[in-house]
Amino acid sequence: QVQLVESGGGLVQAGGSLRLSCATSRSIFSINAMGWYRQAPGKERDLVALITSGGSTNYADSVKGRFTISRDNAENTVYLQMNSLKPEDTAVYYCNARIMRGRDLYYYWGQGTQVTVSS
Repeated sequence: QVQLVESGGGLVQAGGSLRLSCATSRSIFSINAMGWYRQAPGKERDLVALITSGGSTNYADSVKGRFTISRDNAENTVYLQMNSLKPEDTAVYYCNARIMRGRDLYYYWGQGTQVTVSS
């Protein structure tokens, strides 16, 4: 089990920046990968960015060059730095942790944080 607590959402104008934080209840090294997803009203939840335990990162095409995922191992926290925000980035952002146990992969979710980008 792992608990995830997000913070940092809010209202920002287009072109602005926000940084989301996700604090975990266990060591990041015990988590296979952590990511940020987002879900806009009426749409599916989509992966935005992912960072593995080895430090590899992956981004959705729509955020490449604008968003950066990183982690602070000492603080057991993962961040999502969002720059050059666009109205289409408006969504609820969810922190996700993936933990492998044997052959099974388990997903854990935070409560979500609202990001609203005004035009």
